[in-house]
Amino acid sequence: MSINKQSDIAGDLQIGPTDHGMVRIYIVGEDFEFPFDFDPEEAEDIAEELMAAAEQARAIAEDQSGKSGKGQKPKGKK
Repeated sequence: MSINKQSDIAGDLQIGPTDHGMVRIYIVGEDFEFPFDFDPEEAEDIAEELMAAAEQARAIAEDQSGKSGKGQKPKGKK
């Protein structure tokens, strides 16, 4: 599965510290559970990657809305 492929799989995401000093990203769905543990430095790297991806996604969305005319003021008389 690539990052751009859509899916009907649903799940819940929880993020928090463990009692062992790790940061856990916990993903659970109907037929699966995935606990991912990271040391604090790795978690900070992941947070930076998430922020960078959010900025890129926002730029893509803004670019697409400009190309399609969405979000622009209508032309002509009121």
